[in-house]
Amino acid sequence: MGSVSKLPSRMNQLLLSGCGITEFPEFVRNLQHISDLDLSNNKIKGQVPQWVWKLPQLMILNLSTNSFTGLERFSNDFPRPKIILLDLSLNAFQGPLVIRPVYMEALLVSQNNFTGKIPRSICQLSSLQVLDLSNNNFTGSIPRCLKKLNNYLSVLNLRNNQLSGNVPEIFTNATKLISLDVSHNKLVGTLPRSLKSCSSLEVFNVGSNEINGSFPFWLNSLPKLQVLVLRNNKFNGLLYNLHHTFGFPKLQIIDIANNHFTGNLPSYYFADWNMTTRKDFSGFDYIGYGGGYYYDSMSKGLEMKLRIFTLPTAIDFSGNKLRGKIPQSIGMLKDLIVLNMSSNGFTGNIPSSLANLTQLESLDLSHNKLSGHIPPTLGDLTSLSNITVSHNQLVGPIPQRAQFQTQDAWSFEENFGLCGLPLSKSCGNVDMEQPQEQESEEEEEVISWIAAAIALAPGVIFGLTIGHIVITQNPQWFVTGRR
Repeated sequence: MGSVSKLPSRMNQLLLSGCGITEFPEFVRNLQHISDLDLSNNKIKGQVPQWVWKLPQLMILNLSTNSFTGLERFSNDFPRPKIILLDLSLNAFQGPLVIRPVYMEALLVSQNNFTGKIPRSICQLSSLQVLDLSNNNFTGSIPRCLKKLNNYLSVLNLRNNQLSGNVPEIFTNATKLISLDVSHNKLVGTLPRSLKSCSSLEVFNVGSNEINGSFPFWLNSLPKLQVLVLRNNKFNGLLYNLHHTFGFPKLQIIDIANNHFTGNLPSYYFADWNMTTRKDFSGFDYIGYGGGYYYDSMSKGLEMKLRIFTLPTAIDFSGNKLRGKIPQSIGMLKDLIVLNMSSNGFTGNIPSSLANLTQLESLDLSHNKLSGHIPPTLGDLTSLSNITVSHNQLVGPIPQRAQFQTQDAWSFEENFGLCGLPLSKSCGNVDMEQPQEQESEEEEEVISWIAAAIALAPGVIFGLTIGHIVITQNPQWFVTGRR
């Protein structure tokens, strides 16, 4: 570090990421003009020295991915710097989080071992745009004073802590909020109705809590909502409103797995859904000033890692108490990539309209009461790489197409009428071209949901037109999936 210590004192940017540094470089305290300091991805241990806050021009401080254990206490006689970005994530910080009230736009402290309650001092950071406290051990309730941040806050990530109590009514006038993730906590009660004010919300994740109530159809008033995750909670009731369309004009990912939703899905259920692969997931882009990324994690039924440049389409209804037929109208969602309807009580045939889903990569219909044959047309889906139909009442030969032959036998087990590879049970003299006995029944159903789609179209078009008129937004953040 000897040669580094001779750096000019008027330097305003110092980027030492991934240099194998083991100690906080002492010479930095002499760089009075430094505005951007990046010491990320090193091996620095111990305390973050208090003198770093005395650097008068410091605006971006990235200390992520080190082994820091604590912050030296702030001194009251230090000037209050203007910190645009403070990134302390992926370290070994422990104990309470102590944040000095300064001007700050992004505070990232994820993946540490901070404990205690979320400090109320954060509520004084009135210019904060991104707050990521995820993957720590914060306890207590979500502070109501966070509503003081509503003027600017775009990202609130409290994922994977030990937070309890209700999600408070703090979102009135939170019109800048783009992503809200409070998943993997111990939250209870019902969803706050103030969420209806979050007109810019694109990602909403409350998965893996103990939240109850009916399906939040009232969120369909949010014109930009694209990711809705309710999985692993205690939601209940029906998944449709009589005489009302589903709404959610831009929804791309819906994950309601492992709740207590019940009832049949009408044949027209998916007819008014507008799930198309989008390249305008505008809420998340490169962070803009100086580096670092913001991570918004979400769990899928297959624990898929979603890198959201082009937002995929995914439906996970697994682990509920749904029954009746899987609607043929599912075939209208041409860009669907992931479909998981497993662990319900669905009956009847596998919809032949699934063959219309030419982008489908993963299909899980296991643990239901489905009967009949596997539609041979599913073999035409060249993108389909994961197929699971085990634990049903299916019969006949498994289609001898590459997509099926590359699956493990367990993907088809516990269907005592199925035969052919990859199962060990031979089909004997059974004609491998499967009968089309269900065609007339399916054709009648197809006509019904096409008619429903035509009837619904004027209302959907009107809603989308109004939504287009009112939407305005400035993209700022970039997201990758991580679980």
